[in-house]
Amino acid sequence: MKLRHVKTGVILGSLVALALASSATGQSTTKIWSGDPVADRQRLMKLNGASWADAQAKLKSGNVEAVAVNAETMTLIATQIVALFPEGSLTDKSKAKPEIWQKWPEFEAAVKNYGAQAEKLRDAARSKDQTATEAVAKEFGRQACGTCHTPFRVPPPQQQPPAPPQQPR
Repeated sequence: MKLRHVKTGVILGSLVALALASSATGQSTTKIWSGDPVADRQRLMKLNGASWADAQAKLKSGNVEAVAVNAETMTLIATQIVALFPEGSLTDKSKAKPEIWQKWPEFEAAVKNYGAQAEKLRDAARSKDQTATEAVAKEFGRQACGTCHTPFRVPPPQQQPPAPPQQPR
């Protein structure tokens, strides 16, 4: 009977110690944002783009199930996007259009849609159904990324094809 009380005491003591350690580390959270919303959102969007490119490569190689990890990353990224667009964060380094703040509810809806599309891709990939995953991925750029980039992002400059060489006269 005494041994049972000792074991219980050790287990309870360990749980209390673990709880105290967890709360102590919870107070010193890791800083993930720099304080510069433009730099932070550009960093986040580069991660997002890399995740999407990796998902496409995995899909092309037939590794459908592995796409779920990338889609989960994009789903988590979607939860951070709105917070990285505080009013007044339109700078010359930003590719954001002023329409974000002028049409804030539409911007929020586009971000929410992006998250839902990423979840849809994740769920299709988790099902290991190549056809379903490819169908979602085929429309992902237009239905997920495009709903935000088209109305709310300055398009990247178009590369001009090189001029044909001049014929000597």
